[in-house]
Amino acid sequence: MASTNREVNAATGDAGPGTSLKDLLPTPATNPTDLAQQPDGESLSHELATDDHAEKGHAQIDHEKEVHDLGWNEKKEDIAAPLVGGMDNEELWLLLRRFDKQIYHLKAVPYPVPGGLDLNIADEDEFSPDKLRANLERLYMTVGVGVLAAVKHIARLRSWRETKRTAWFAAAYFIAWLFDFIVPLLLSVLIALIVYPKSRELLFPPAPVSLVDSKTGGVQKPKSGVLGSHDSATGAPENHKGEAVEQEASNFVNSIAAVALSSAAGKHPQGDPDSEDDESTAAAPDPTAIAMGASQAKDRASGSKPGAKHDKTKVPMETAMWTKMRPIMHMLGDMTDNWERVANALSPTPPFPRETHRMRLAGVIVPVLGVSLFVTSYMFTKAVTFGIGFGFFGDPVISRGLDWLNRTIPNWQKLLELRNTLLKGIPTNAQLTITLLRIGEANHAPLPPPPRIGSPPPSKPASLTDESLRATGSGPPLNATAAELDAAISNDPDTKHQSPPDVAAAKSTSHGKKGSKILNFFRGTTAGAVHTAIGTDTVRAAAGSKHAKARKGVVPSSDSVPVSGPVEFEARYDGKKGHVYLSTAASVPVIAFGAKETQEEIGGQKRDDLHPVWSVAVSDIVEVKKIGGYGWKAKLVVGWSLDKEVKDGLEIVTAEGETFRVTAVPLRDELFNRLVAMGAQKWEAW
Repeated sequence: MASTNREVNAATGDAGPGTSLKDLLPTPATNPTDLAQQPDGESLSHELATDDHAEKGHAQIDHEKEVHDLGWNEKKEDIAAPLVGGMDNEELWLLLRRFDKQIYHLKAVPYPVPGGLDLNIADEDEFSPDKLRANLERLYMTVGVGVLAAVKHIARLRSWRETKRTAWFAAAYFIAWLFDFIVPLLLSVLIALIVYPKSRELLFPPAPVSLVDSKTGGVQKPKSGVLGSHDSATGAPENHKGEAVEQEASNFVNSIAAVALSSAAGKHPQGDPDSEDDESTAAAPDPTAIAMGASQAKDRASGSKPGAKHDKTKVPMETAMWTKMRPIMHMLGDMTDNWERVANALSPTPPFPRETHRMRLAGVIVPVLGVSLFVTSYMFTKAVTFGIGFGFFGDPVISRGLDWLNRTIPNWQKLLELRNTLLKGIPTNAQLTITLLRIGEANHAPLPPPPRIGSPPPSKPASLTDESLRATGSGPPLNATAAELDAAISNDPDTKHQSPPDVAAAKSTSHGKKGSKILNFFRGTTAGAVHTAIGTDTVRAAAGSKHAKARKGVVPSSDSVPVSGPVEFEARYDGKKGHVYLSTAASVPVIAFGAKETQEEIGGQKRDDLHPVWSVAVSDIVEVKKIGGYGWKAKLVVGWSLDKEVKDGLEIVTAEGETFRVTAVPLRDELFNRLVAMGAQKWEAW
C-alpha cells in the first residue's frame, strides 16, 4: 500500500511525493499543449494518500478487515482520535462539512491535471443559484473572515494600546523611511512570516476576532453577546469547530437576499402607520416573500404599468444578468481557491509537505528583495508610469504579440495560472479533503462523517488559551485587565438585539397577530396537500410512473437518522427500498444495489451472498452527481410545511454510458465521499 521512497530533500527537510528539488521551482507542472499525448497517471493527491506517513492517525493504519469502522454511528466523544496524524478531529470534520456543501457534480478526466492535483473547477462548470450561494458562503468563510482579522490587527497597532509593540513597529518603519528602505523592510518581514511561522505570533499575537473593536483596537463585547467561538465575527457559540463561521456565512447570504427583496418590494417601515394592529394590514403577509411579484405590485401601487408589454427592458435585462452569473460565480470560486491555497501553503496540513511550498513562495520574493535594494523611488515611478502609458496606447503591439503567443503556444494562459506555477501542488480545502478521504480508503478505514448533534450550542464563554489570546512581551493581552476581559466574554443576551431604530424597523418581519394566524393556516393546509401528494406518489409508483418511483421515500416518516455506513447505505432504486453496498473485498472495488425483497429471500445470509439488482466496478465510473429528492420549489414547500429534511440521491454514470440513480439516501453526502475517494479517477468539479 505505502510507498517506500522516503528520500529527504536536503533543502527543505520534507520527504515523500511533491518534495523534490524541481517542486521548489515555480515552473508549470503540466504543459497544456501536450495533455493528450501524456500517459494517464495518478495525481499528487493519490500519491500522498498511499504514501507511508511519518505521523499516523487511526485512519492511516492498514487493517486486515475489508472495512474498519472508526465510529460512523458513534457519539463525538467515542470516535477514535486522531483520525489523521497531525490533525485534530474537529479540523477534519470542518473540512468534511464544507466539502459536502461545495462539491455537487464530479466528472473523471483522462489527462494530467494542472498543478498535479485533481478536483479543480471546470472551465465550463454548470451555473445554479445554489452553487452561487455556496461560492458566496466560501468567500465569506475564507476571504471575508481573513480580511476582517487583518483589519482588527491594524486597529490594534494604530490604537497604541499595546504600546511596546506599536512603538517597535513605528520605530522600524520610520528608520526604514529615513534611509529609503521601506520596500526591502516590508519584503524582509513578508519572507520571515512565510518561512518562520513563529514570527507570525510574535509580530501579530492572536486574539478572537469578535473580541477586538475595529475602531478603537480595544476590547469589545462580541455581537452575539458571548464569546462562544474564537474565529467567528460574532463570537457565537458552536458545537463543532467552525460551525459559527458557517452559520454566519449562511446568514450573510440570507441578509443580502433579504435586503435585495426588501428593496424590490419597496419596504419602507418609516413611512408606515404607527399602529401595529391595524386590521387592514395585519392580515397581509410580508411582501419580501414574493420577490419579483412584490416588485411589480409596488410599481402598480405607484401608478406605473409593469409587465413585458409596457417594460421592454425586463426580458433582456434578466437575460443579461443570468448570462453573466456563471463567469461571476467562476471568478468568485477562483479567488477563494487561491486564497485557500496560500493559506494551506503558509500553514500546511499533513500529508502535504510542511516546508516545500513555503520555501517556493519565499524563493520568489528573495530576488525581488535583491532588486529593491538598488531600485530608487524615481526609477520605480518611471517604470510604473511607462507601463500605464504602454498599456493605454500600445494596443497594436499588444494585440500582435497576443496573436503570436496564441499561435506559438496554444493555451499559454493555462501555463501562467497560479495553480500551475507559484501555487502548484498546494491544495484548496476541497483538494485537501479528498486527499484525506483517499487516505482512509487506501487503509480500508473510511473517515467517519461529522457527528450529528441535535441540541443547540450552550450559551457559555469558550475557554481562552495561549493559542487564541496572547500578548507580545510581558504586558496583558490587548492591554486589557482581567475584569475587562471577563465582562467582554460573559453572556449578555441583550447585546445581539441592539441596533439603531431605523435598522431594527427595516429588518423586522412582524406581520401582526392576525397575519401570523393566516400564515399558520396556510402552512397547515399546505402540509395536508403535501401529505396527499406523497400518498398519491405511492399509488402512481405502483402503477409504474417513473417520476413517482423517484420520489418514493424522499420525505421520511420520522426525523431519526438510520444507522447506515460505511458499507451499507439505505437507499431506493426504481422506487424499491434496499441498500447500496460498497465492497472492497475483491481486487476491484464495486458498488452495488440490493433490493429489500432480495434480502428477505435469502434470509439474512452474508452480504457477499446477496444477489444485487445491479453492480458497477468503481473504476468504471466516470461521473457522479448529487441530485435532489424533489425539485427546488417542491423542496422549499416540503421544508416549510412539514419542517422535515428531504432525503436526496445520487446519479452514477459509467464509461459505457449506463446511468444508475439511487434516491432517498439519508447519508447521501457520505456515500458520495466514499465513492469518489475509492478509485484512481482524477476528478473535475462541475
